[in-house]
Formats: sequence, structure tokens, C-alpha cells
Amino acid sequence: MTPSFDLKPLLVDGLAALRLSPKSETIDQLLEYVALLARWNATYNLTSVRDPRDMLVRHILDSLAIAPYLRGANLADVGSGPGLPGIPLALLFPEREFVLIDANGKMARFMREAVRALGLSKVRIEQQRVEAVQGSFDCVTARAFASLADMLALGGQLLAADGIWLALKGRYPEDEISALPVGFELAGSERLQVPGLDAERHLIIVRKTTIAA
Repeated sequence: MTPSFDLKPLLVDGLAALRLSPKSETIDQLLEYVALLARWNATYNLTSVRDPRDMLVRHILDSLAIAPYLRGANLADVGSGPGLPGIPLALLFPEREFVLIDANGKMARFMREAVRALGLSKVRIEQQRVEAVQGSFDCVTARAFASLADMLALGGQLLAADGIWLALKGRYPEDEISALPVGFELAGSERLQVPGLDAERHLIIVRKTTIAA
């Protein structure tokens, strides 16, 4: 597939604003992912975002805004949908192992095709409910998946004892933070500035406490 080079200046400027400096081939892969997503989306309705330029901002740059906060060698992306934020992050960090989790069949099929087309040898797709997934991960990401309490109730078992959970949210979710389940605590939060996105974005960082969840 030919990458969408007309989007390249927008992507390059966005990456610079995020202080990210990926290799040129990684930039081309990110553009190829957008092109693949737009093509599949026309038939399979994977995302409500239709325009590739909007996809670049609302999906790619939004996902990559949390790149500086990733930790560890093995990561899980819960409720990954068409691979967000997992696939953009896996392209940026090809040395890390990623498991992308989504029970939806069409989402999983798309992710498998994207992983194949982009040569992501360290990415595995798990097509099942998050509570059924086995493993222990240094970092778990979740974007537009559920409330913090629901996320952790369903997938908290995936988090290693010293791992962190990175939840992408819009407005600062004060009520959700106050309702964190026993065994988890707020480790930090960051207001994210996503280039080209005129909306609030927050990263909520959660870790396990010494009390078992």
C-alpha cells in the first residue's frame, strides 16, 4: 500500500510538537497505517472518524502523546479497537513486545492485517474479553475503553506488581479517580497537548498498592 504522503507534513510537524524523532521509515509506516485504517473503515466501520487527516490527529498523534510515559519491555493495550494506541506505539518502539486485546472480531481481523502489513513481529493480537487474558505486563494502556474502576476490575490482573496503567481520558476524571478500587492508587496525571486537537486530553497513571487487588 502506498503511504499517504500528502499527510506527511502534518505528521512530521505533529511529531516535532510532541518532541518525538522517529526514523523516516517509522513515519512512513504510521502513514501506511492511516491509509490502511481509512481503507478498511470504508467497509467495516472501525471508527467514526472518516477523514484521514482527522485520523492522523485524533488517533495517531493522540496515541503517541503518551509515548514518554511508557515503561518496561512488555505492554498490553486493553480494548484496542483498531489498534489504538497500541499499533502507533509499537511502530515507535519496535523493540518492545505488545499484546493488543479486543473481543470484537472485525477489530481483531483488522489489527492482524495491520500487524502483517507493517511487519510488527513483536505484536500479538488477543481476540477475547480482557478478563480472560493471561499474563503480567510492565505497562497497560487503555484509550476510550471504560471508567477507571471498570478498566481495573476487568483488566487489573494484567498489571505486574511494579507496573503502571496508563489511561487516556478527555477531561480530568476526578470522580473516577475518587472511585478507584481497593488495591490501586493514583500514581500521577498529565494534561496532554495533542497537536491539532482542540479538546482536553489527560493521562491518568495508576499503580497497584501493597494491598492485593
